Amino acid sequence: MSGKPSLFSRASAEIVDLHRFFVDWFVEARADMADFSRFERVMGEGFGMIAPNGQILDRGEVLDHVRQSRATCDDDFAISIEDIRPGWQADDTIVVCYIEAQLRGGKHSRRRSSAVFTTSSSTPNGVEWRHLHETWLQMPES
Repeated sequence: MSGKPSLFSRASAEIVDLHRFFVDWFVEARADMADFSRFERVMGEGFGMIAPNGQILDRGEVLDHVRQSRATCDDDFAISIEDIRPGWQADDTIVVCYIEAQLRGGKHSRRRSSAVFTTSSSTPNGVEWRHLHETWLQMPES
């Protein structure tokens, strides 16, 4: 048996690491520490996303949105990842489900996400994002 982490372990680490990047990128006091190229590398070609409101976004739209959102949050912005679970898997592809909880401007929100990953030797955790679907569990408080 090889000592290489499982595809699920690598995808789980990627989920946690990417959301740490988001916190660094979005929080004004920490934005200079975040490396946007890391985000670009893990978003695979052909990446697509269904946002919690049902909007369909392609890779370019997601990259542009994140790029433009740099340093737009105060220090109270936080993301936690909960309940990471493996879904369907075959060879070098896996679906992983998780819950993303956010605190922004004193308001809480939660979304359930399912993400498709494929292996990639050129990314930090050895996987790249291929598709993401988010569904509101708790919309941001008004």
